[in-house]
Amino acid sequence: MTTDLDGSGTAASSEPEDSLKTFGSVLKALREAEGLTQEEFAPRVRYSTAYVAKIEQGKRFPPETLPGRAGEALGPVAGKVLAAAAKSLRRKAGLASWFLQWAGIEEEAITLYAYECRGIPGLLQPEWYIRALFERQLPPLTADQIGRQVAARTERQQLLSERPNTAFSFIIEQCILERHVGGTAVTKAVIDHLLELGRRTNIEIQIMPTRQEDHTGIDGQMYLAESPGNQWFGYVEGHRSSALIAASSEVSILLQRYGKLRSQALDCRATVSLLEQMRGAL
Repeated sequence: MTTDLDGSGTAASSEPEDSLKTFGSVLKALREAEGLTQEEFAPRVRYSTAYVAKIEQGKRFPPETLPGRAGEALGPVAGKVLAAAAKSLRRKAGLASWFLQWAGIEEEAITLYAYECRGIPGLLQPEWYIRALFERQLPPLTADQIGRQVAARTERQQLLSERPNTAFSFIIEQCILERHVGGTAVTKAVIDHLLELGRRTNIEIQIMPTRQEDHTGIDGQMYLAESPGNQWFGYVEGHRSSALIAASSEVSILLQRYGKLRSQALDCRATVSLLEQMRGAL
């Protein structure tokens, strides 16, 4: 299974995917046994219809609150069945399932922060930049695999339009743009895309200047999300590894660091000026 991650993408085994599809099939069977459509079931468990559909298709890791909410909607037996199945999934948590858990949190988030020092954040990548990343993936991917990755990431980017009340904040290192991944034409497309998205009222994009003597991002990239229940989660990635952070004491540290990074990066107006200057120099 090839998994859509925020930076460069990476591969993982098919076991998590198979287990998630099994869980989704069980949820679908229990829902249909009660005579409910996805549109009728979704509000009863307080998730979007699209999110329920992705869980049933095995594309998203079920959130911890799902079995309890499903028990209220489908009955206590259904809740116990789903709780046992979800517990089994978490024992198998690996690279793919960690990301799928994060992707579910991301889809429901009311606030989303991202600091990137490796590549443009996945939600902000134009198609040709996505393609350039996966064409340079090792081990190499086939044309079909690259196409699936591009489709998966562009589908995920619909979040920016589907959640107009979610506050998005992105901090991107200037050196990422100066690297010119994919060539000059791709870099122009990236800058144009960032300028366009930055005009939306719920999206804030800041560039971290290459020279910043007080930089506090030495530990690398981080993603943070606030759930509808006002719980914060963190997510980090490395080579062939990833971690979902839920402990409040650990997430608090990431929030402190993100706040400091925000103060050290260029503000939104200065970011636009720099992007326009970089675009003009290409």
